[in-house]
Amino acid sequence: MNSTKTGKTIGIVNSGGDCAGINTVIASAVVAGCRMGYEFVGFELGWEGLIDRKYRPLNIEVAGQIQNLGGTVLHTTNRGRFAAKVGQNQTNQIDPSILDACQHSIEDLGIDGLLVIGGDGTLSGALQLAERGVNIVGIPKSIDNDLYATDHTFGFASAVQVAVDAIDRIQTTAFSHNRIFLVECMGRNAGWLSLYAGLAAGADAILLPEFPTSLDDIVEFLRYRRDRHRNSTIIVVSEAFEIEGKAVTQGASLTNEVIFAGISNELIRRLEDMAPHEFEMRNVVLGHTQRGGSPCAEDRILSKRFGTHAMEAYHQGHFGYMVALQNAHIRPVPIKDAVNQLKLVTRQNNIYEAARRTGIFLGDLEDYLSIAVADDMTNIPYSV
Repeated sequence: MNSTKTGKTIGIVNSGGDCAGINTVIASAVVAGCRMGYEFVGFELGWEGLIDRKYRPLNIEVAGQIQNLGGTVLHTTNRGRFAAKVGQNQTNQIDPSILDACQHSIEDLGIDGLLVIGGDGTLSGALQLAERGVNIVGIPKSIDNDLYATDHTFGFASAVQVAVDAIDRIQTTAFSHNRIFLVECMGRNAGWLSLYAGLAAGADAILLPEFPTSLDDIVEFLRYRRDRHRNSTIIVVSEAFEIEGKAVTQGASLTNEVIFAGISNELIRRLEDMAPHEFEMRNVVLGHTQRGGSPCAEDRILSKRFGTHAMEAYHQGHFGYMVALQNAHIRPVPIKDAVNQLKLVTRQNNIYEAARRTGIFLGDLEDYLSIAVADDMTNIPYSV
């Protein structure tokens, strides 16, 4: 397997949830790396492929075929023997025998090192291998945009656009029927997806896990709009939003990581109990539609920047580092800086402030009423 050029073959691993842009990252890293004299193999199903030694060669021809495809040609899983995250800020120490198996595969196959594409969980596992001396450069992947050391992750912009397109369509049917729609967005423990999508689409309310609110305040918000002839309302709610301090889940996965599911349904049930027959409510769960499809232009560009800079970082020996977008520049940062805490929405964030100042209810009823337009309005189509 060893290259006849530099003698260095790099393995590519992507793990965790899929998203738009993975193939673009792979393609750009391969194209840049081949021109630097490296050869590449891609391990299938993430770390499982590395352990089981299931891989496929990657070259410039393959890169040209996959660069704009959604998903990943290497397939992926967020289960398996290498799971390093079991919940928010909870890292699982991987069994030493599994780490040994990964190292043995790398050595026996003549792999010089790895480019690892993933989010919090994947990179937490990669860090444990890097601490054993494996040459690893990380590339941040997450539709949640919750990795601490980078301003944005690829896949995020595409997921936001899917949500915006959906909300634009829901706006028209909500107005036509005078209905309240709860649009449930993915997002794990961070509310970035819901915040960006809600602001871009002109939602009336955005409910984020970072900012709890009471059911009473939500009901009063809806009554306030109704009393001012705003008969349709769009509420974007993060899947991890909590009701009275408790998230709505369907239990734990095989990796013991909590799976969020059902917040919009539960909110409708609870709001109807509090205000019987006052509002006609429906919900839409976007779910995995936000992961699927080809990357948008913004994600294609960011993915190519990440892929090419990852190869540069690898070539320069920045092992144990992840390429990160910071102030419009791509630079290597220690992987540990990206996974030691989650990046969450704060009130000081300029996107949050823009949502607040444009009259979107963010959970604080008193603050909302202090900004909301006080005059009565007819139900102007799709207005906030």
